[in-house]
Amino acid sequence: MDRRYLWLSSMLLVMGISLAGGWSARGQAARDDPGHEGQTAPRADAGSAVPETTADELRPVEVPIPSEQALRFYRSGMWLWAFDVCWGLIVPAVIVFTGFSAVLRSLARRLGHWWFPTVGLYVVLYLAIVFLINFPLDYYVGFVRQHAYGLSNQSLAKWLIDSLLSVGIEMIVGFAFVWVPYLLLARAPRRWWLYTSLLSVPFLFATLLVKPIWVDPLFNDFGSMKNKGLEQSILGLASRAGIEGSRVFEVNKSIDTKALNAYVTGVLGSKRIVLWDTLVARLDEKELLVVMAHEMGHYVLGHVVRSILLSSFLTLTSLFLVDRLGRWLVARYSHILRFESLADVASVPLLLLLIQVTSLFLTPAAMAYSRYQEHEADRFALDLTHTNHSGATAFVKLQQENLGNPRPGLIHKIFRASHPSIGERIDFCNGYRPVASSAPLRDGHD
Repeated sequence: MDRRYLWLSSMLLVMGISLAGGWSARGQAARDDPGHEGQTAPRADAGSAVPETTADELRPVEVPIPSEQALRFYRSGMWLWAFDVCWGLIVPAVIVFTGFSAVLRSLARRLGHWWFPTVGLYVVLYLAIVFLINFPLDYYVGFVRQHAYGLSNQSLAKWLIDSLLSVGIEMIVGFAFVWVPYLLLARAPRRWWLYTSLLSVPFLFATLLVKPIWVDPLFNDFGSMKNKGLEQSILGLASRAGIEGSRVFEVNKSIDTKALNAYVTGVLGSKRIVLWDTLVARLDEKELLVVMAHEMGHYVLGHVVRSILLSSFLTLTSLFLVDRLGRWLVARYSHILRFESLADVASVPLLLLLIQVTSLFLTPAAMAYSRYQEHEADRFALDLTHTNHSGATAFVKLQQENLGNPRPGLIHKIFRASHPSIGERIDFCNGYRPVASSAPLRDGHD
């Protein structure tokens, strides 16, 4: 998870992890799941024939060898990830174990006078300090490095504005909501982790409902597709998939990046499929349609709801461990920490630290399940479009444009890979034979 946004899931005690998965352009390793149980094939509506796979679309595509620049980008990225993990532990540990967090709490208390504004002001002050501490690293990773590898079009002014806008949103949300888990910590110190986990479900639904409408447009311009013919093809594909009232947005990401991507986001009235304009510019129509079919698969297969439920379970597990470890540390080191209860808002960096630690153990499970869902969506896309060759060539372009490594290492797969690797996804396109009917897929289908 991006360290800039770790505070939100952590401060709200992991009240939601938005898995806005897409047809990822990052080469990430994974396993191909051989089973088909529980997957539904695309629906064949009346008057809509199920496409047949042409011989041309069965032509295999070779997994391209990554460029030397792509390999440098991958290797340096792994070192930066390792450093980021360590840094994410060091910063809150120093703040809390030096007693600085207690000093910050006392300042917030003098300014706020009573409990609610004290909690909110502490969050604002903490985020401001951490933003300044992380600024040099964020500047290098998010701006300097992206330009050095030719992946960014973003101006320094745009990057600074986006960064300040992000931390501003974080402060507003933190001020408005962090009091909830701290109220539970004060009123139900033995069961706060359970109640917070239960609240994470409606909170995440609300986040997924609001974010696409109110937050995402603050950073980029979202609009209808410029190519109306392509838009009609996408809507026709959605109709065959059984998705009515679909909304497809094209976002102006070329102002920021040269990378390619698309994703599905939102729930209920805010659900939508989003294409980056860079993707539209680089992929042909068949390739774009198989990408869109993948995103539609997330809707049809119920991945958003399933991801929310998994997130809630991981939240429950994480907060249970945080509660046990946190109470032990406070009891043992309260003289150093300068607070005597987790209900003290000065415990924020301690909770962040412990959530970071527990996430190291829980992340592999979350990543494995995410890869499984992405593989399901890949299969759905091929069953819907029967364009295996176009799907594989789309992955080739994603690898080349985004400096992907088609076959990354084991550490990357376990801790970072939310999607199957580009290499394995191309292999799957080469070897899979789409179903020829609208019957549900079963285990053993070949």
